Amino acid sequence: MGIYVNQVGYLPGNEKIAISTFPCNFQVICAEGQRCVLDGAASEAKDAPSAGEKVYHIDFSGVTAPGSYYILAGNGERSHTFQIGDNVYTDLKKALIKALYYQRCGCELTGEYAGIYTHKACHTAPSIFLEDYLSKKADPETFDMTGGWHDAGDFGRYTSPAAVAVAHLLYAYEFFPESLQMELNIPESGNGIPDILNECLYELKWMLKMQAPSGGCYHKLTSFNHADFVMPEDDHAPFLIYPISSMATADFAAVMALASRVYAPFAPDFARDALKASKKAWDWLENNSYMGFHNPPGSNTGEYDDECDLDERLWASAELLRTDKEHSESYLKRLKEYTHMPISKTDFGWTDVSGLATLTILFDPSHSAGELESSYRRILFEEADRLCQIQHNSGYHLAMAPEDFVWGSNMVVCNRSILLILASLLSEGAAAEKYKTAALNQLHYLLGCNALDISYVTGFGENAFKNPHNRPTFADGIELPMPGWVSGGPFKAPCDPAAISAIAPGTAPMKCYVDHVESYSTNEITIYWNSPAVFMTAFFQK
Repeated sequence: MGIYVNQVGYLPGNEKIAISTFPCNFQVICAEGQRCVLDGAASEAKDAPSAGEKVYHIDFSGVTAPGSYYILAGNGERSHTFQIGDNVYTDLKKALIKALYYQRCGCELTGEYAGIYTHKACHTAPSIFLEDYLSKKADPETFDMTGGWHDAGDFGRYTSPAAVAVAHLLYAYEFFPESLQMELNIPESGNGIPDILNECLYELKWMLKMQAPSGGCYHKLTSFNHADFVMPEDDHAPFLIYPISSMATADFAAVMALASRVYAPFAPDFARDALKASKKAWDWLENNSYMGFHNPPGSNTGEYDDECDLDERLWASAELLRTDKEHSESYLKRLKEYTHMPISKTDFGWTDVSGLATLTILFDPSHSAGELESSYRRILFEEADRLCQIQHNSGYHLAMAPEDFVWGSNMVVCNRSILLILASLLSEGAAAEKYKTAALNQLHYLLGCNALDISYVTGFGENAFKNPHNRPTFADGIELPMPGWVSGGPFKAPCDPAAISAIAPGTAPMKCYVDHVESYSTNEITIYWNSPAVFMTAFFQK
């Protein structure tokens, strides 16, 4: 039995629903003074198919005074302690961004900025092309490919995931600049550029190195095989430049167009370079058809394969149409072509970036897409309403059906919150509030209002996960992980030995999770699982 809450807390004026796995009367207890501020009874039973159980809702929306609280049931069961306050997500938002600093590659992380999570400069040796490595070429050409963020629990760096993660962050800044002015205590702090943009620049400057002279972009930069669980500076395997892919090139074109727009007031020289690189990538796309990617035999680093690049080309055309007015006619022509292709328009992950095109089109102040806008608006609201219906039927107020608990399900949770936020921003009155509440419910789930009573963000909540699949976390000898990392979360078909041994066959999808460092299929961290959570918290903590 349990009573599950958002372990970080709730905004004063918003709906507040806790989940109980049993019928009960309840009291809301103010932790200071141990006094009851509300009592009531839980709702009737509601089906929660993703969790394989019935649940009961505890509505304590009437509690609005700032403070620390917990919920106490009549049988003595109690929830974790949580806060109510206007700034309840401020520290979380900051930590979600600062976590990316800990992923910096190619530089030393010193105590001044990293606290106890220090390490020496890593992966500074020159890189070579994969084909030269495989052929054992005696004197291969070498390249300086240092910089960027480690993508996930490994030390690889990948163009498409990097583009999507940076895009989430730059869009968050475009939408909610007042919410993202905090200082992160990073080496660039105080240079006149907001720190979220400083941190993104570290990744973007590395991405520029991933563009070939032809304009195409290399798919990834990794060793041939994943490193052992060692500190980054102790990984000395050669880093290899893998071949160009059309997905990577289109993602690069899109995010560099976006970056040129965002950085124009802060770093005009970089903004010009970014747009030039974007247009060069676009020219490559115009002269090349789909060019996929698969690992060569024996290589096991992240593949990030994608059998379709139309959604990436859609996003690139939308971003360049909005940013590069000089050639808008050619971008609009392609945008119209891709719009009519049978691809989704509502996803925000690395494998399907179509929702980023929708975002770009619908929030373009110059309305460059013209008559196409209405169809994108219709598609967005159809999906938002579908998600609201799933949420209504879920028991846990989560817009996730049982089949949606894929590898990295928490990315889906966060990305669906982005779509609901966009629907709220495009609505007024009761409709805007409906979508806002639905988006906030996704955050409540992430922070503990779920069937495992766990906060999926390190360092936030009384029962936050502690053992991410992340090499430095394992190797640094420090008991607790870096704060602010989002776990991949429950996976309906766990496939690593740690998860398979811990999760019984037939377990409900929402419960298919294990907090174990070896569980790469349920408990890894990645830059693009944090980035949509930043967008989400920036909206709610303006």
